[in-house]
Amino acid sequence: MSKKKHEPKFHIAKRDALDWWKSWLIRICAVAAALIVCALVTVVLTGENPIGVYVKMFEGAFGTKRRIWSLVQNIAMLLCVSLAVTPAFKMRFWNIGAEGQVLAGGLATAACMILFGNKLPSVALYALMIITSCLAGAVWAVIPAFFRANWKTNETLFTLMMNYIAIQLVSYFTYIWSVPKGSGQIGVINQSTRSGWMPSLGGYDYLLNILVVAGLTVFMFVYLRSSKQGYEISVVGESENTARYVGIDVKKVIIRTMLLSGAICGIAGLLLVSGTDHTITRDTAAGRGFTAIMVSWLAKFNPLYMVLTSFLIVFLQKGAIEISTTFGLNSSFSDILTGIIIFFIIGSEFFINYTIKVHNSKKGEKES
Repeated sequence: MSKKKHEPKFHIAKRDALDWWKSWLIRICAVAAALIVCALVTVVLTGENPIGVYVKMFEGAFGTKRRIWSLVQNIAMLLCVSLAVTPAFKMRFWNIGAEGQVLAGGLATAACMILFGNKLPSVALYALMIITSCLAGAVWAVIPAFFRANWKTNETLFTLMMNYIAIQLVSYFTYIWSVPKGSGQIGVINQSTRSGWMPSLGGYDYLLNILVVAGLTVFMFVYLRSSKQGYEISVVGESENTARYVGIDVKKVIIRTMLLSGAICGIAGLLLVSGTDHTITRDTAAGRGFTAIMVSWLAKFNPLYMVLTSFLIVFLQKGAIEISTTFGLNSSFSDILTGIIIFFIIGSEFFINYTIKVHNSKKGEKES
C-alpha cells in the first residue's frame, strides 16, 4: 500500500525581477514597520514618548547648519569607501580589507604632511599626497588579490588580516611621530601653517571633500555600467569559467579591479587625514570599511543608490548619538534602535528577491 505524499504547505521561490518602484515601496514599508517596532521598544524600555525620540533623532542630523555639514561630510566619506569596495564585490571578490586600505592611504598622507609639509610648495605637496595615498591603498589591496588570482587563497581572511597589519603600522608611526614624544598622539598636523590641509571652498571646510566624492560617484557609475572593464567585472562575478571561455583574462581583471578599489580607499584616507581630521590615529577609518559593505550591498552595487543608503546609515548614527545625549541614555539603547531599523531594511531584501508560495491541494499554489 503506497503512502500519500504530502506537499509542504509553504515553500520559497525565486521572484522575477520587480519594477524599481515596487522594490522601493517594499523598502519604505520595511522602514515604517521598523519605526513602529522601535516606538514600542522605546515605550517598554524607557517610558519616553517615541515621537519625541524621533524628533530628537531628526534634530541630531539636521538641527543646525553645522550638523547638516557634518552629516553631508560623513555621508561623503562613507560613500567614498562604499564606492571603493563595490567593484570588488561585484566581481565576487570579498574585500573585507577596506579598513586597512583606508588606513594605509591615510598613513601615507600623514607621512607626506609631517615630513614634507614645510619643505615643498603646496602644489607639489598635494600631488605627492595624492600619488602616495593612492599607491599605498592600491598596494594594500593588490597583495591579497595577487595571491587570490594565482593560488586561490581565501581573500576574506587575507584582506581581514591586512586590516590588523595596517592598524599596527599606524600605531607604530603614531608613536614615532607623537607630540610630545612618547605620548602616543600625533595631534593636529601642521596646525600653525596648515601645510597639506585640503583648502576650503567658499568658506566651507568640507566642500572639496564632498565634490571629490561626487565626482568619484559619477565615475564609478559610468565605469561599472558603460566601460569594457566594468563589463568584464560583471562577467567574472557571474562565472570565472564563463569569463575564461569568452577570452577574459580573469587574473588580470582581479588584480586590476583590486588596484582600483585600493586606490579609491587610499583617496578616502587622504580626505579623512588632510580634509577632515588633520591627523592620523588607528581609528581614523572609524569602521567605515565594514559599514561600506552593507551600504554597497543594500544599493545592489549601484553607485547612485549608494548615496541613499549612505545617507540612511549616517542619519541613524547621528540621530542615535543625539538620543543618547538628550535623554541621558547609554549608547546601547541608540544602537538597539539603529539595529532594529537596519534589520528590517535587510529583511526587506528577502521579499524583493523571493516569494512565499502557499500550497493548496484543491486550488493549487498562491503567492504571497
